[in-house]
Amino acid sequence: MFNKKISIIMLSAVVAAAAFAGNVSAASGKKLYMTCAACHGKDGKTPLMPAYPKIAGQNKEYIYQQIKDIMTGARANGQSVAMKGVLVTPDGKPRFSDEDLKVLSEYVANMAP
Repeated sequence: MFNKKISIIMLSAVVAAAAFAGNVSAASGKKLYMTCAACHGKDGKTPLMPAYPKIAGQNKEYIYQQIKDIMTGARANGQSVAMKGVLVTPDGKPRFSDEDLKVLSEYVANMAP
């Protein structure tokens, strides 16, 4: 049951990420955050699972660096494997531009903690 739930969540997040691929730069931080909301909660502070972090209000540079580290494999603990599947295509290409990640990080940083 747990694995099925995680698989459904990951699939939903990947589908949301794929929907933005190619034209993500024009999207707002809120639209970009839809990919994250499946696990971290719509408000960034009510995660789906207790092990998932509350990210609302985190420092934007910290958020950005964590995302980059997950994408490159520099961070490979906790749920980073699931996040990497959302952030990077199976052939290792980023789903989001660097500018998109900065917009997303700014949006999350400005969410009420």
